[in-house]
Amino acid sequence: MNPERISSAFPAPEFRGAQEQALRDVRAAFESGNDVVLVRAPTGSGKSLIARAIMGCARTVDESDPSDATGAYYTTPQVSQLDDVAEDDLLEDLQVIRGKRNYTCILPGEETTPVDRAPCVRESGYDCAVKHRCPYFSDRAIASSRENAAMTLAYFMRTAGSEVFRRRDVCVVDEAHGLAEWAEMYATIDLNERTVPVWEDVRVPDVDGDPEAASRFAEHLSRVCEGAKDELIGQNELTAEEVARKDRLQELLSELDWFVEDYENPESATEWVVDASERSVTVKPMNPERYLKHTVWDRANNFALLSATILNKEAFCRSVGLDPSNVALVDVEHTFPVENRPLYDVTRGKMTYEDRDSTLPKLAETVVQVMAKHPDEKGLIHAHSYDIAEKLGAELEAHGVGDRVRTHDSDTRDAELERWKASDDPEVFVAVKMEEALDLKYDLARWQVLCKAPFLNTSDSRVASRLADGQWAWYYRSAMRTVIQAAGRVVRAPDDEGATYVADESILDLFERARSDTPPWFRDQIDRMTTPDLPEVDSEGALGATTDGVDQVESVGSESESGKNAGGGTSNGRAATDANGTATGGRERDGSTTTSDRSDRSESSSPVADAWNTE
Repeated sequence: MNPERISSAFPAPEFRGAQEQALRDVRAAFESGNDVVLVRAPTGSGKSLIARAIMGCARTVDESDPSDATGAYYTTPQVSQLDDVAEDDLLEDLQVIRGKRNYTCILPGEETTPVDRAPCVRESGYDCAVKHRCPYFSDRAIASSRENAAMTLAYFMRTAGSEVFRRRDVCVVDEAHGLAEWAEMYATIDLNERTVPVWEDVRVPDVDGDPEAASRFAEHLSRVCEGAKDELIGQNELTAEEVARKDRLQELLSELDWFVEDYENPESATEWVVDASERSVTVKPMNPERYLKHTVWDRANNFALLSATILNKEAFCRSVGLDPSNVALVDVEHTFPVENRPLYDVTRGKMTYEDRDSTLPKLAETVVQVMAKHPDEKGLIHAHSYDIAEKLGAELEAHGVGDRVRTHDSDTRDAELERWKASDDPEVFVAVKMEEALDLKYDLARWQVLCKAPFLNTSDSRVASRLADGQWAWYYRSAMRTVIQAAGRVVRAPDDEGATYVADESILDLFERARSDTPPWFRDQIDRMTTPDLPEVDSEGALGATTDGVDQVESVGSESESGKNAGGGTSNGRAATDANGTATGGRERDGSTTTSDRSDRSESSSPVADAWNTE
């Protein structure tokens, strides 16, 4: 790469905020010999424009030998982030490619069929006469030949080893803070009656948390899957259901073979943990450095990883298998006035599992007071879990302010979010897992409430194992990262203003425990935190300028949170992901129902398997 080009490659007509200085610092970091540069850029820094400037440093075809890697990749775990890139005129030279299921067939009578279920997939030896015009293969061909290709991290990982998307000179990963968790999630294997098409043909042994026993079971299951897949491949034509079964068998084979091969590899740094019951076996990796090496680090010569919340360089590098000596950290100054993004302490207790029943009514009263303080402004309530959202919604209804409150479940999430954003009334949205990838600029939201400290789920065996190993700093950093992400939802520009109300005492404790890993610009917000002067609990005042009751989207076939995974279920048995790619369920250290931090994986039902399949 040629870092000297970084400023001239900036796509906007002029710099704003700290962008120019950020590019100087990134240039210096690469010129100092670092292969990887972490760019810690707060909300509103214009990370996509910075990313494009870095991509402009990539070696071009004209200045390289045929064997040299050229061009650049842009990838992000957030589908919404990729959508923003695709719609940005300043980034029009980033050719976006998505997974097959996002395109429809153009053959007569197949116009509503996703490409991954089209006749070319269903029928053996099918020769498509219009493949050159197929929207998926056309976009793929263009993206593979352009200097700059953009895709979700799911698609990027699953094309590892592809002859189409080969190694490039530069790769930029946006929203990279959760990269380690992404790798762990992708390499997790869930084996149960919903995810294994041949489940009825195998006997599930008692693995009792033993990776060795799980490996033997995986080998046996792989042989059964291979036979079932070969039987399907031998047919001349398949139904859509049979195609789905064949694809899942192939995905599962890749997952199983990867696990067995990695487990038996004495040089692998991956530690595997196993959760098992009579009806399921879940195999989870910890420290999946080797997986990231294949799916990410082998894909380019130089990397820029962008995020507001890479809180500790050394810890981040350890978690993703990077050598800190070859990695530089560039801090981008926050240019939004700190007085425009205040934090307010409105705590009246803890929202732990043991304390929640007594705290939640007081929390609801506080929310009513905050609503009354902002009678004409839209607000967002981060409920943290569907259990809290449901109970808080009932409390607000009992206070007589339900006409101003919009809620959602796992089925209506996206629709309710869009209706809330489009509403002209000062609606209050009680949301679950919307701490990231949500741009609520200006009047889209002027205030928000953090109901619960977002600690990770300690019933997850990986989390429990790390805490047993004394990794409490990692635990607090993970929660702090989510709080910082949440705080950035309602202030999106230097002239924007938005208040964040902290309602759980455990968040105050978190601020102290994670202080050393907190970026200076957010420490400024914490240090300036005050207790606001709120109105009395007044239902009429809290209703504000609401003209009509909120019209909620009807959920078809959905269940309440009680007795159900907060994220619902998926056809492949993994926890369902929401609009931001998160899944829910479990308990944290203090016993609260919580959500596990999962990034979007809607590009593929089984990205682990796809990562090992060439396009």
